[in-house]
Amino acid sequence: MPTPTLTWSEVSARRLERAGLAGAPLAPDPAGIAAAMCGAHAQVLSGAELSLMLRTDRGTRSAVREALWTERTLVKTYGPRGTVHLLPTDDLPMWTGALSAVPFGSSPFAADVRLTPDRIEQVLAAIEDAVGDAELTIDELSEAVVAATGSWAGDLVMPAFQGMWPRWRQVMHRAGQRGALCFGPNRGRKVTYTSPRRALPGFRPLDGPTALAALVRRYLYAYGPATSADFATWFGAPPRWAADLFASLADGLQQVDFAGSPAWILAGDTSGPTADPAGIRLLPYFDAYGIAGRPRDLLFPGRAAERALAGRQAGNYPVLLIDGVVGGVWHQRRAGRRIHVTVEPLAPLTAGQRRALETQVRRTGEILEGNAELTIGTVTVGPHA
Repeated sequence: MPTPTLTWSEVSARRLERAGLAGAPLAPDPAGIAAAMCGAHAQVLSGAELSLMLRTDRGTRSAVREALWTERTLVKTYGPRGTVHLLPTDDLPMWTGALSAVPFGSSPFAADVRLTPDRIEQVLAAIEDAVGDAELTIDELSEAVVAATGSWAGDLVMPAFQGMWPRWRQVMHRAGQRGALCFGPNRGRKVTYTSPRRALPGFRPLDGPTALAALVRRYLYAYGPATSADFATWFGAPPRWAADLFASLADGLQQVDFAGSPAWILAGDTSGPTADPAGIRLLPYFDAYGIAGRPRDLLFPGRAAERALAGRQAGNYPVLLIDGVVGGVWHQRRAGRRIHVTVEPLAPLTAGQRRALETQVRRTGEILEGNAELTIGTVTVGPHA
């Protein structure tokens, strides 16, 4: 049987549709949107709010906040690559099971800084116990962890942004990935941490093989065709381990020729939109579409790679998506209810593209609960760290 061939245009059109970027709303609620996206990157929370709500035609950022803190259908926690994500609460068993199954590489810290395997487990147990029925600031959590483990956990040995962090924090992201911890609502300007079991009582991570199989299916449906190396980069896993994972799932996968190279899709998932990718979209900081989309050279063609990537890393600039590829960058600055949106296209826009961009800018203003004004010009702000 011949290997199916999928072109960039075909793949781009179906990825846009499945990402909710082709016009039709992706889902009626933020949790449903986050599920289809395989999580919304939330290092910049306003970016996550835009990522979710730009994929539907109504509602504001308040819907995301209600889903997080009132309805608890979303959880803010550590997800793929150890980065902060908004994940559907109902999907936590899958996510924590899959993330817990990833082997950890060697510690980047010096021998006198790193935690031994035994002490890692002590810290994780202390974190889970401390936040079980509480919302703690980082200082309160640190006090609880040190009290439960020993003074070694509190040694200020980890280089941080403006000083040194206590030793135990080097595994904080692992606590989130295991389901021992998640973010709670802010206490004033202070971040708090709590237990995901307060949002999903009695939850337990799925077993690793079941969780990983489910996550690979989600990922390939949304962002395939993809290679195991693509998945490893997106998930934050060792490439060899990811290759073995894909091999173990081969019965449910199908190899295709994608843009001249072999890649994987779900078995039989070769159909998609018949029309070419089209439309104008604004994607905020760290939007999942730009981070997961591969190959980079096709999603960020020519000058877009120089202007919209930080090295080879996507997400550090908000991007203008034109007909399925990155065609510029943008930035928004707020002053009260006025939101100044500057868009820097890499090529002149047609009259129709300009109108579509104005619609996107208005929708951005609605989501951020303000009045957005568009300026076409140079974006002078550098990449986000």
